Amino acid sequence: MKDETCAYCMTWDDPSLMNAYGIPLAELDNSNLILFKEQSHPGRVIVAAKQHVDDISDLSEEEALAYMADVRRVAAALHKAFAPQKINFGAYGDLMHHLHFHLVPKYSDDDYEWGDVFAMNPGRVALTQAEYDELGKKILAALED
Repeated sequence: MKDETCAYCMTWDDPSLMNAYGIPLAELDNSNLILFKEQSHPGRVIVAAKQHVDDISDLSEEEALAYMADVRRVAAALHKAFAPQKINFGAYGDLMHHLHFHLVPKYSDDDYEWGDVFAMNPGRVALTQAEYDELGKKILAALED
């Protein structure tokens, strides 16, 4: 089921719904991969379930495991592409009622938020379109390996 007012449901049909915060990168088996525009943490992405559900408990066990396999696959690609010391996983859903995880690479040599919870949208780092394209290519290449 799709909700036509939901940016995550409409990732490919109407990407303009997420223009303010994300760039669609890839359709995975059970989710959509979205590059988060605010890149204070290089490589930050969103993995949004293809199904319009509010919570992981709304999925069957099989569906939940399949979705989490996509999350794990993306995390492995981020480790390969960027070599962060840690990836933080956030799934709040207070404002966007569609199951999604933020995968936020953290780097110990960057004092910004190391050891703290990541800010949802700190507004610190915006890239040029060419930089977003390059970042997206790097993530997609790591996913394909």
